[in-house]
Amino acid sequence: MPDLEILLKRQSSSDGTTDIEQLYQTILTTFEDTLLILVSKDLYKLQLLREMIIWMNKETKYLQERVMNIISRVLKYSSRKIKGCTSIDAPCMGQLAAELAILCNSQEIQIVIQASLAIYYLLSIVKYQNEELCGLLMMELERSGNCPNSVLFENDFMPSTFQRNNAVIAKYVGEYLPPHLLNDFVFGLLKKLCHPPSKTANQAATLLKLVLEDYGSKVTRAAKIVDYIHKKLNIESPHILKRALLRIVALLTRSFPQKVVFQLLDYMFPVDKSVLQMWQAVSSETDPSPIVLKTILIVLKGKPGEVEGSPPQKRFSLDDTNMMPVTAAQALCTLLPVPEYKKAAAQFFPELLIALILQLHYNSEMKLKKVDDQCFAQKALRLLLKSSGLQQVDSALQKKDCWHQFSNLIFHHYGVYIIAKTLSEYKFPQFPETLHYLYKLSLEGPRRTEDSVTTVIFLIELLNNFFKDPFPEEFLALFRTWVNDPNPTVSKLSLQKIATMSSVINKVSHVRDLILCVLNSFPSKDKTVTIQAMNTLRRLLAEMDKVTYSTLCVQIAFSYFPLMDHAMPSIRAMAIRHFGELLKEMNQYTWMLKPIVLKALVPLILFLEDAEINVIKACKYTLNICAPYFKWSSLPVLQDEFYNFEVVVLSICNSLFNNYGNYITEIICSALVYLKSSKAYLRKGAVILVGYLAKLGTHLLFKDEIDIMLKAMEKVLSDEDPSVKRMANFTYILFKEVSNEVTDNSLKQIFRRLCHFHHFKDMTLLYKYRGRKCSDSCCDLDEYKIQHIEAENEKFSK
Repeated sequence: MPDLEILLKRQSSSDGTTDIEQLYQTILTTFEDTLLILVSKDLYKLQLLREMIIWMNKETKYLQERVMNIISRVLKYSSRKIKGCTSIDAPCMGQLAAELAILCNSQEIQIVIQASLAIYYLLSIVKYQNEELCGLLMMELERSGNCPNSVLFENDFMPSTFQRNNAVIAKYVGEYLPPHLLNDFVFGLLKKLCHPPSKTANQAATLLKLVLEDYGSKVTRAAKIVDYIHKKLNIESPHILKRALLRIVALLTRSFPQKVVFQLLDYMFPVDKSVLQMWQAVSSETDPSPIVLKTILIVLKGKPGEVEGSPPQKRFSLDDTNMMPVTAAQALCTLLPVPEYKKAAAQFFPELLIALILQLHYNSEMKLKKVDDQCFAQKALRLLLKSSGLQQVDSALQKKDCWHQFSNLIFHHYGVYIIAKTLSEYKFPQFPETLHYLYKLSLEGPRRTEDSVTTVIFLIELLNNFFKDPFPEEFLALFRTWVNDPNPTVSKLSLQKIATMSSVINKVSHVRDLILCVLNSFPSKDKTVTIQAMNTLRRLLAEMDKVTYSTLCVQIAFSYFPLMDHAMPSIRAMAIRHFGELLKEMNQYTWMLKPIVLKALVPLILFLEDAEINVIKACKYTLNICAPYFKWSSLPVLQDEFYNFEVVVLSICNSLFNNYGNYITEIICSALVYLKSSKAYLRKGAVILVGYLAKLGTHLLFKDEIDIMLKAMEKVLSDEDPSVKRMANFTYILFKEVSNEVTDNSLKQIFRRLCHFHHFKDMTLLYKYRGRKCSDSCCDLDEYKIQHIEAENEKFSK
């Protein structure tokens, strides 16, 4: 179109003006003809009509009424042309409808009339475009004789009904436009709302409100609309515009609460002011409050800093992490004070409670900076307590300085304990739902470490306050499972709880399963779990019925053997001492425990040379308890603080051969295993013990057994420790001498073993080894003292 201002300057007379208008009419007529040709070939070209309206709104001097007339006529032509078409490609209809809907409220009545006609024909096309009606319309066309001049179909509206009637426009646009076109319609109005003039913006706001109220569920691009509004709210704009935009957010929340919530939670932390304003808009819609809280809860159960599909140990910077759980807690701070959301929160109290407690831990772990000296998870948790009628609990937690515990990861578990204990003290009415949720949570699959610990702490405290022992079997089954949990903290907590059941252990229906689960935790990689397991077992056994105890004592005793050689001295000492306690408590069942005592004898002897005094004391204690099994009252040689290890070995070996010669082979095999030990004192002790066993038991050994002993000792001949090497050489020679004394496996040799004749030998100390625990003065013993020790030993043996 030629520029109007330039033409007016050239022709200022009235005749000239008439010529200019005529020129414009001619151009527009040509344009209309061109449009009709284009549209007749491709309805996609209707997009040009929208561009024409945009141009018309900018260039208001160019015959707007004529332009609108062209648009309505082109749409009328298109509505007739589509008859017989099986498919229609006109994706611009939603955007074009938005432009026409605004023009239906124009101040110029002629524009209103033409715009109403245009939107009438547009909706007629859209109605035909609906795939569900297409087959029926084709049948109707066939029955009508396919007359070109007949009306394509009858609408339930007239063009005049759209004139300055936003309610009618919203009704039929919302009803007729399919979701993808309605999305375009809403976006078109949204852009009109955010740009001048104000009259247009007001009309767009009204139309948007009407459409979203009744047909918001058809708008599928809610998240994109929310994001567009967020960008506009960050720009300085009039208060009326902001209010209109926030109202749209509220209406979208009514139809698509999940999409709106996820979009708002996806904004980078810390969120800006506009996001907080949108959360306030969300809170104004009360009907979808349960869905909103449930959606927030889903996010709140996540861990900040974790990216989906990434290794759990990988750490990221805050800019790159998923901070949605933090913004979810911040959102709760806005929502929970709203009365309707308080009611909705009651449905999710246990889930929200545990999730927020975990968020306190994660926030401390990530060392997030607090906003106004208060983290959102803490503020949301306090709001949850207050909104749930637990104001007294909140006040009590304040007095107990509970929230300070969560600021430090070391005291986080204590903070969880305080919350659970305080809730129990005030008999919180949500106890049944909370207990049910914790039980359900416990039955679920693998969880994060912190989730498991918090669940166990909370559950234990609730059970302590609301149930008397023994607590229900369902929960006892959980603790039996947790004993062997990969998380050592969970394992220890469950073991501690099981230990408290010692007073009622005889009332538990599945005592055997309970004891076995404790025994299964003995080999734990975490040393503290092993220690706790042994302490728990001792507390249970001390109160257990002796008959039940006797059915388990053999299995329990065997479970101590691996721990007697544990790398940690305190565990070695506990295992040895607890084994002695078991023998003392089960002294009426010596006939059943004899084989076990003989099996344990080797480590009890060898660890007398341990570097830790507690291990030595435990060995002495247990060996004296074992005395009745070997038919001695006690070991006098162990009474002296500076006992001689070699004398102890000789004394025990004499007793063994006099009473239990049948077990010679088993004892030797157990001792040979320690020749491979990484500890020099164990290798040395094993060499001495095997040497005496071989020397005293010559008459009970077979040739092939001695050959095995020789091969085992050969590997120690090159030991890195000089004293071990020296004793190994001596013992190897001793084995050779024994081998020479022993004949082949003759009937006589077999008869001796079977009959087990007493065989006495006058023995002197072979190795002159004083032991690691001899004092300096002991090492300087004169020959008289050595003879005295040997005499005492001989007397004891007889």
